[in-house]
Amino acid sequence: MTAPHSLAPEGSPAAPQRGTATLIYNTNAGGSRHASPDDLVSAIHAIGFTPVYRATSCEEDLKEALDGVEGTVFVAGGDGTQRAVALTLAGRPEVTLAVIPMGTANNVARTLGVQGEPLDVITAYSRAEVRPFDLGRVEAPWGEDLFLEACGCGAFADVMAEYDPEEGKSPLRAVQALTTTLTTFDPPPVRITLDGQQEPDAPFALLEVMNTKATGPRLRLATNADPADGQLDVVRIDATGREGLLTYLAALARDDFEALSSVESTRAGRVEIPYTGQAFHVDAEVRPPMQGVTGRVLIKAWPGALSVLVPVAEQTAAPDTMTGEG
Repeated sequence: MTAPHSLAPEGSPAAPQRGTATLIYNTNAGGSRHASPDDLVSAIHAIGFTPVYRATSCEEDLKEALDGVEGTVFVAGGDGTQRAVALTLAGRPEVTLAVIPMGTANNVARTLGVQGEPLDVITAYSRAEVRPFDLGRVEAPWGEDLFLEACGCGAFADVMAEYDPEEGKSPLRAVQALTTTLTTFDPPPVRITLDGQQEPDAPFALLEVMNTKATGPRLRLATNADPADGQLDVVRIDATGREGLLTYLAALARDDFEALSSVESTRAGRVEIPYTGQAFHVDAEVRPPMQGVTGRVLIKAWPGALSVLVPVAEQTAAPDTMTGEG
């Protein structure tokens, strides 16, 4: 394959290569009523691509649609659809991923600064650049995983295990799961290892290894996370000094969660967490407790596992300092 030509200087993000593109579209996503596949195809064509629409209804259809694909893959859907496509394309430098957020949380899109109505997002891609996007690798007693957003254990993972997203969305069940977990959660001390250095034993009410700024229902736990820095943000709440639920909710609303006294955040490329059978989540998927099983969960950054298209805001030319003219 011939490498795409770019006028970008060495070391800067590459410009996208126009040409053949693939559209993956999830009609079940929350924003799908705002644009049809035909609308999206027309908009992608208008910014210089030649798009092919691929209809998928299951994971096998998706793998078949993406088999051997090159160029740019536009993904219209929520975080679940984007995750399925991204994990299928991981490690394939000949493909660039362009997200069109049409879900509820849109954590990946928000981290990339991609927001707005689907057709407006596509228009914004007329001025864009290609950037790397890291993934997280997981080796655990339950097997191997990849994640876009986060992997973790503690209160949030336990709530997800109790709530069981596979049973469908229900605000009532979510409140019941949260109440049950918070009133019974009593974590034991654990010793995590960050880049080979052991940390002091501590009980963590929350332990999240973040790649994006937010996970779950827009929980912005890692405000400064950068999925292109080759590292992961390890966010934890010390259970012995944890604050009230309202304090955490207010901090999330202010977008300064990591500033709380009970919260510590560290960047690392390799994280080891002792496994004693506790529940974990990998993005929105639950890895249920495995009673009686011990070992470790190893989480590593996979730098530049994906290439993603990111809109670039048009800059106004600065005035000429010699003439005063723009």
